[in-house]
Amino acid sequence: MKNNFEEATEQPFISHLIELRDRLLRIVLCVLAVFLGLSSYANQIYTYLAGPLLKHMPQNSTMIAIEVASPFFIPFKLALVVAIFICVPFILYQFWAFVAPGLYQRERRMIFPLLIASTLLFYSGVAFAYYVVFPLIFGFLTAAAPVGVAVMTDISKYLDFVLSLFFAFGVCFEVPIFTIVLVWSRLVSRASLAEKRPYVIVGAFIIGMLLTPPDAISQTLLAVPMWMLFEIGLLCSRLVDRNDEESFFDNDNNALEYFDDNDN
Repeated sequence: MKNNFEEATEQPFISHLIELRDRLLRIVLCVLAVFLGLSSYANQIYTYLAGPLLKHMPQNSTMIAIEVASPFFIPFKLALVVAIFICVPFILYQFWAFVAPGLYQRERRMIFPLLIASTLLFYSGVAFAYYVVFPLIFGFLTAAAPVGVAVMTDISKYLDFVLSLFFAFGVCFEVPIFTIVLVWSRLVSRASLAEKRPYVIVGAFIIGMLLTPPDAISQTLLAVPMWMLFEIGLLCSRLVDRNDEESFFDNDNNALEYFDDNDN
């Protein structure tokens, strides 16, 4: 009897591991396929990424490659990052398909829209960084160079810099999702979050100071959107509160009707 129980518990665990392996393999194959398709355009992709800096560099000034293999490997590194970036919806879908069978129906209705919204918000943060923040940052940094200093940025250092900013803005644009999840999970109430608004504003500027270059422009461009997105998340959390209350009262009414019927 004990052996049968152990076998019954061991089989689902092994099947979950097999399913996880298959889904991870699909993710790797998808990223690899996109990467192979982008590899022939790696140099063009890097030129496009370097556009905001190249527009503000002085005349007769170019980017440089300090390491010998950088001109070859750095564009391919960028192509791999772009491939992962493109495959994010597929990666999230594989994650959703793996965990969905173990969720309640109410949790499925909540998590799937949050996955879609979080993906769109992350893309929006990256686009905001590229089209709004980068021109201002690079315009400020190149203009602040002392006299006699030629601005010639290494391609590897530039890639690391912009990827860190992409990640920072992408994650910070997830603030509405974090706010909604906190209220939905009832870790905090919407009223308590509203009361902590001054601390959130100060925290947004501290995060902007830590994640961006040491200039007031980029810090403000990260802190202010974070504050606005917090307000949006706080506004959207009203729907979560209302749905929770309705489902709570509906469950109570169903329970009361059930006991009334049994008593009769």
